[in-house]
Amino acid sequence: MKPINILLVEDNPGDVLLAQIAFEKSRFDVNVQVATDGEEALEFLYKKGKFAGTNTPDLILLDLNLPAKSGSEVLADLKSDERLKVIPVIILTTSQAEWDIIQCYKLHANCFVNKPFGFDSFDAVVTCIEDFWFNIVRLPAN
Repeated sequence: MKPINILLVEDNPGDVLLAQIAFEKSRFDVNVQVATDGEEALEFLYKKGKFAGTNTPDLILLDLNLPAKSGSEVLADLKSDERLKVIPVIILTTSQAEWDIIQCYKLHANCFVNKPFGFDSFDAVVTCIEDFWFNIVRLPAN
């Protein structure tokens, strides 16, 4: 089975570290790439500059509160692109605002998950994401 490529779009170094540690414990072969702002995420997805030749992600974990370009703007851009819109996007954010939830689903996010606090809670969320997206769901081939 080929590795599962994840693009984590997150500007908080602590949350990046929590996610990386949680995915390192995975029973799946996972490759996590990180983009630290919205513009870098789009450069990665369009394989521009230093991202030329990178693998297209199988799954995107996207924070909403990002510098340069917001997560909502990134979501709108990628879901309007015929090649990229098939990539499942999990919104992983601290926002609990109903407006953000509705907006993300209108922009075709696949799910909206509140970012937990602390490693144990974060690890539990990553395990649930893995169980659902890697065990139950069939992802499109890239």
